[in-house]
Amino acid sequence: MEFDELSQSGIRRIANYSPYLDQLAGLANEMGLRQRSNLVHLERCLHEEWSLGQNSILSWTPLDEGLLILVVPHYAIAEYTAAPADQADDPQRVSARFVTELISGDRQLTLSQMQKVARLLDVEPRFVHLRQPLSNNPVETQIIEKMIRRYGINFVASRAVTLFDIVGFSLLTPFEQMTQLNSLSYSLNSAHAKMLEQDVGINFARSSSGDGFYVWNRDHGLEANVNLYHFMHIVLADNAIARSKSASKAVPRLRACFHVGSCYEFHQAEGLNPTIHDFIVGDVTIELARMIDAALPGQILVGDFMAEVPDGSAIDDKMSQMQLDAVTFLERAQGNLSKLSGLELSGERVSAIKCYLTGERLESGEFSIRRLQIKDKHGLSRTAYNAKVNIYRDTAQPILLGIEDRKLVSNLQPA
Repeated sequence: MEFDELSQSGIRRIANYSPYLDQLAGLANEMGLRQRSNLVHLERCLHEEWSLGQNSILSWTPLDEGLLILVVPHYAIAEYTAAPADQADDPQRVSARFVTELISGDRQLTLSQMQKVARLLDVEPRFVHLRQPLSNNPVETQIIEKMIRRYGINFVASRAVTLFDIVGFSLLTPFEQMTQLNSLSYSLNSAHAKMLEQDVGINFARSSSGDGFYVWNRDHGLEANVNLYHFMHIVLADNAIARSKSASKAVPRLRACFHVGSCYEFHQAEGLNPTIHDFIVGDVTIELARMIDAALPGQILVGDFMAEVPDGSAIDDKMSQMQLDAVTFLERAQGNLSKLSGLELSGERVSAIKCYLTGERLESGEFSIRRLQIKDKHGLSRTAYNAKVNIYRDTAQPILLGIEDRKLVSNLQPA
């Protein structure tokens, strides 16, 4: 049958058939055919409840021959926390903290929890009948969690994000903009491949900022955040090497910012399905956007953040209950650079990498760490640090990323 012979309903069926399970082949292959078929059916049911983005799926719980799901209109999450003036003191009102906890972490609830949440939100849970009962297999549960998140909104309290910005992007011709974005995209992919070669795991995601990309690690924890910081170094190094070899405007000049903060993750509707790729927005992206406006060409700025250290990500139990400030985080990142030993850039083996925050030279010969005060167009101020990265290679010239402290100008005043 030719495409022109398809009816509109036939075209809709083809576009609509995009089971999310196919995107999770690595997990799904660990299950039998009947389990896979059961989850494909579940994904179709969730897609129907999602209703082209009209609804958001909050939670789920197994029940008998299927599962219960909590479905609300996409705008309801904000309404739950926006109490009218005459109801502000209502003890029965759902708090913002409650809703935030509901869309954070795992979405599976017990039956009693589901009933309580449904009562508080004044929503009737919907039953999805499956072809066979769920097996409670950990892989099966993990896949369902990913499905539920895809059709909802997710809050992450502490996530590292880096922003790569192309300098002078708006002054370029459309063709030059396209080639520079493509060059930056290649540097991201190249850096990812190089880190995987060194067995440094990073499950990176990205979304466009218009003049560049926001990039984050889908994995959580201190190690994931540190790996993203090193990923930023490799991207900038790949870009610097490409710029040194290019005689045209095909390779962009970059500036970059790194910050840790909260964000919301979501999947936009694309045609009849939510996108496979996720998007983020929140405090962390707002801070990065404000910082990048003040960054100089070639500069690397690090925000003044507190990075959460969840249980199991730290060396000892005492540290696991703490938060790391930006300075301590960078110290940890420097100590973690041994993972990248043996890395090759442009055919040359990397012998050492040094990353640090800049400052004034003291009488003792050591250096302080300069706190920079950035004031944005709204008159709001924030603190940031100027970062430098030196990458030394066996026989080639070192790659020096960032700008020296002495080159900072008046738009970045010491705090």
